[in-house]
Amino acid sequence: MRLTVPICAALAATALAAPAADAATRVIVRGAGFGHGVGLSQYGAYGFAKRGTDYRTIVGHYYKGTQIERLDATPTVRVLLQTTGTVRVMGVTGVVGGRTLNPSATYGVRGFGSQLVLYTQRGTRLGRFAAPLRLRGQASGFILGGSAANGISNGRYRGDLELRPGSVGVNAINAVNLEDYVRGVVSAESPASWPADALRAQAVVARTYAITTSHPGSGFDQYADTRSQMYTGIRAEYPSTDAAVRATAGQVVTYNGKPVVTYFFSTSGGQTENVENSFIGASPKPWLKSVDDPYDSVSPKHRWGPYRWTAAQAKRKFGSWVKGSFRGVTIVKRGASPRIVSADIVGSRGRTRVSGPQIRSRLGLDDTWVSFRVIGTNAAPPSTSSTTDPSEGGAAPRGFGLGRVSLPPRAVLRGTITPATPGTWARVERRSAQGAWTSQLDVQLGAGGAYRAGVRRPGLYRVRLGADAGPPVRVR
Repeated sequence: MRLTVPICAALAATALAAPAADAATRVIVRGAGFGHGVGLSQYGAYGFAKRGTDYRTIVGHYYKGTQIERLDATPTVRVLLQTTGTVRVMGVTGVVGGRTLNPSATYGVRGFGSQLVLYTQRGTRLGRFAAPLRLRGQASGFILGGSAANGISNGRYRGDLELRPGSVGVNAINAVNLEDYVRGVVSAESPASWPADALRAQAVVARTYAITTSHPGSGFDQYADTRSQMYTGIRAEYPSTDAAVRATAGQVVTYNGKPVVTYFFSTSGGQTENVENSFIGASPKPWLKSVDDPYDSVSPKHRWGPYRWTAAQAKRKFGSWVKGSFRGVTIVKRGASPRIVSADIVGSRGRTRVSGPQIRSRLGLDDTWVSFRVIGTNAAPPSTSSTTDPSEGGAAPRGFGLGRVSLPPRAVLRGTITPATPGTWARVERRSAQGAWTSQLDVQLGAGGAYRAGVRRPGLYRVRLGADAGPPVRVR
């Protein structure tokens, strides 16, 4: 069917000599949330607490079907603080079950095969011990010299220091009772200035996470960083967070009467995710299901982007996943939130199937709740065959009251926008002499997001769909 098109988009029956200059592609990345998306959203808990919701209700919202119950005893938590050739420590009062030490002195510990050797600061050997060697910390805490895994240098910690041979030296492990451990977690995970019920919710889920996760055979239960949960020892103790720990002492999250793993993270973007959709290969858990998160919009990561890349930049970022030239990203499966579960990285020579977490890791994104839009534009001389060419895809443009006169265009803008629904209208814009982008005409997308539109004047043009603008191309 032959369509009559507006003046600014008409394609002449006679070719013009004016050349068109550019072809370009822009990849636009937008996202929501920060973290893995499973369990309690910290900013969501903050939003609930600001509205007067108590911590039990907050915890119950994020972990469906659970209860909060109290432990019968206070276990010891072992936290890996440091792996180094020589551990240096001050503030220890003695070897557990052995000699007394001076808490004002600094001591060193080195590995010697399967054993550990304790030295004075001057290098005098005090003894050789079978692992683990446990040094008793003074009441005000011991000081671990050097940088720990949590990024703190010369940090102070409650409890004892336990030493074990590691793969590349000596593992320095803080053996601390559960309540003191939680004191060292809450403000490292949630700001101490947050409402009391948000801090109480954090204390309960941190305590529960500590007793339901471990690293069997390693000699420790928790890392001191986000591989487990952030733990910074005495540095994290504030009156507000200590009060939250006391108010919830011994309380943990249970399902059917048993403590369960309580994953948590920063920002949901408005909805959390099923555990099996975020931790690929994990089994579904009834208490780790997607829930609405209505109040986390206060987070600076509630929405993020857009990031804008060229096709060459996208190819570099995706690396070996791109076969040939980069064409785009096709989402194969989204979760409930809707975070990406799997996607195809599309190249000119084939596709590579990857998971959402793989994409997040490789691209350094904040979350797997992400969208990719690819806008390609080519400025080419107009066809000599007809005023419209169905073989090139796309429906007819519409102008802005310019009349229906078939005058020859200077160039034809062709390209694709993916993902996009056929029949959607995109807008062609031209940059003015003052630098502003002005609307020229709308163009309807055809199959595969294809479009074509004629333009009559030289200048810089781009195509926009909603908030996403394509790359500028020059018509000479």
